[in-house]
Amino acid sequence: MVDFDNLPFGKVFTDHMLICEYKDGNWGEPEILPYGPIPMTPALHALHYGQAVFEGMKAYRKVDGTVSIFRPEANFNRLNRSAERMTIPTVPKEIFMDGLVELIKLDYDWVPFGENLSLYIRPFLYASSEFIAARPSDSYVFCILLSPSGPYYSGSVKVKIEERYVRSADGGVGFAKAAGNYGAAFYPTRLAQQEGYTQIIWTDHKNHHLIEESGTMNIAVVIDGVFRTPALSERILAGITRDSILTLLNDQNFPIKEGPITVDELVTAAREKRVSEMFGMGTAAVISPISHLGFRDEVIEIPTPDNGLSALVKKSLTDIRLGKVEDTFGWMYDIEKPVQHPTYS
Repeated sequence: MVDFDNLPFGKVFTDHMLICEYKDGNWGEPEILPYGPIPMTPALHALHYGQAVFEGMKAYRKVDGTVSIFRPEANFNRLNRSAERMTIPTVPKEIFMDGLVELIKLDYDWVPFGENLSLYIRPFLYASSEFIAARPSDSYVFCILLSPSGPYYSGSVKVKIEERYVRSADGGVGFAKAAGNYGAAFYPTRLAQQEGYTQIIWTDHKNHHLIEESGTMNIAVVIDGVFRTPALSERILAGITRDSILTLLNDQNFPIKEGPITVDELVTAAREKRVSEMFGMGTAAVISPISHLGFRDEVIEIPTPDNGLSALVKKSLTDIRLGKVEDTFGWMYDIEKPVQHPTYS
């Protein structure tokens, strides 16, 4: 029995999943199957060479009961950008979109009600050939899992500026949602957590002078009344929540500056109380206020106002996602509840 009033993030899964296989140069027919183990062998290519990418997206239950996916085509496009970088065949749009819609229709009743609840959607691609030679796989699997979830973080977070380890480098795969990006981040993140932090903020690989992103989210900071966020590069993931927030702020004519933020600039502004708030932006994290910034042996407290910019933007996003206001940006992809559940193989 699932307790929908106490949903952990990413630990509960719905009854079904979508599977589609790529063999002999073509994608096959997608299947919706009962959720369960995926067959594999010890020689599974992805286990040895890390040829795997994924996406994170969400569906919401609107106030009228309709289920709606937030910006699914943006996730589709980003998944295929990641796939191309990892030499994985791109997924046709009809497999991604039609399969996603039919999967959610089947598990429609799993989408929870509530402002802080959603159906987390995990599409992923992995190399499925059975060989241990260091070359791209010959076959691949596309899969979608659904997970009703609560918030990723409860309350504000405490972050530390990382000056030794790096997440990505020029010419690398930092812009892609490659599985290995996250696995490699776990060790330095654990070291920071042992010091009492929630997450780390990555800096550039050359000199550790530039703020880049956090482990699970893009970074935003309001300095002297201006919304600041690092510009996208091949080292930084193009967050869809980030893009949505920038769109909302541009629509409201809020002062924005996308560009370099140096470590010295951020730390100095925080010390001088010129940072009015700082927060992370991401699909899982949504908007997570940052309450403390760690730099070397110093911990600087950051304001987390109840009526600050992050709270206002979060409310704007929530109202659109739940259908409380008109979706003027065309972000929500509504899925009507099926009259009766269709039959799948």
